[in-house]
Amino acid sequence: MRIIYRFTSKHHFPFPRGPFTTTLQTRFRKPADTAQTRLETRTRDPKLDLIAFHHRRLALVLSLYNLVSTKKRGPFVSLQLLSRWAPHAGVDTLTAGEFLRKYPHVFEVFTHPVRKNSCCKFTSNFVKLLELEDEIVCNMEDVSVIKMRKILSMSVNGRVHLHAIRLMRRELGLPENFRDLIIRKHSEIFRMIDWEIVELVDWNDNEGTLSYLAEVEKWREREYKDKWLSEFEVKYAFPINFPTGFKIVAGFKEKLRNWQRVSYVKPYERVEKVRVRSCGGVDRYEKRAVGIIHELLCLTVEKMVEVERLAHFRKDLGIEVNLRELLLKHPGIFYISTRGNAQMVFLREAYVGGCLVEPNAIYDVRRKMLELMLLGHRNTRELRELEEAEIERKYANSENGEAIKNGDFVIPILES
Repeated sequence: MRIIYRFTSKHHFPFPRGPFTTTLQTRFRKPADTAQTRLETRTRDPKLDLIAFHHRRLALVLSLYNLVSTKKRGPFVSLQLLSRWAPHAGVDTLTAGEFLRKYPHVFEVFTHPVRKNSCCKFTSNFVKLLELEDEIVCNMEDVSVIKMRKILSMSVNGRVHLHAIRLMRRELGLPENFRDLIIRKHSEIFRMIDWEIVELVDWNDNEGTLSYLAEVEKWREREYKDKWLSEFEVKYAFPINFPTGFKIVAGFKEKLRNWQRVSYVKPYERVEKVRVRSCGGVDRYEKRAVGIIHELLCLTVEKMVEVERLAHFRKDLGIEVNLRELLLKHPGIFYISTRGNAQMVFLREAYVGGCLVEPNAIYDVRRKMLELMLLGHRNTRELRELEEAEIERKYANSENGEAIKNGDFVIPILES
């Protein structure tokens, strides 16, 4: 009895897990390696994160402009009504008044001459930039037709749902009514099967490889000529640019070198069926998906897009993989930023020092919009002087006999 009491007593228990479990091995759980964990532990790029944050704020301003511009009584809205509309535009963290005070070069607050309530409208400089962007987009009809044709050429059966293109309309630089200006106008190229499905007319007539070349092919040709590399090293390679501070573990360079040499079906090449279960089929299948996403990002204006909008092309373009996991698997080609309450994917080779390597006309106009926002309260004195000069000019015109239009008596309430 004393021996049994010695083993069962709590005060004199010599084994921490009992007398019969002391030799059992303790098993620890292996840390999970999922897309979410890789997203949290990835190497950050502060410059691209800052671009994503500013892009999100500009998107909020543009969404407010779409709400205000549709108002029938004029291009202005009361602050009380704007506070109700702000959550629908995505302004959740700040109130409407605080959001307007942060950007005085974008919003102009005044008192209505009849109702005497506080109203706001967009400044003339910001409206001119929006009109300039629309003008540039309308003049680039040929480029828009080529972009639409390239997207349809990358699809599985030459068809794409319009809702996917509509969500990426601004990123692709397409006009707002692209259905009428591009698809229906060029009926010899595009054909509407349904209200939401567009198809290439000559899809079944083309055989073999299409005439389009991916943008990465131009980089491969430059690498082959300038660096005198072998065709085996460059034929299926992608440009790799790792962020600062990226840790390279043992064996990573060898895996990357082998992946760069893996052959795959290129985005504009016709393929009936990809054999995933063949030798190296998974790598070829994923590399084709990487090539399609790379080419789709090259077609955008700013070489970036939200991951959710990119996911709408999965079925049409044949990307039947976990999209976010695939993007995180290749940090030297893509970068996902979570700054600004949205996951934005960037094409790393297109940005150097936080700026686009090859800017275009639409990018320059959007950059000027962003500069107006980033001015904040700077140069507000010059802005006030311009407003006073405009009011004096209107008074001078009224003294000369010209009629004063309704709404000219604007009293700014945020002079401080």
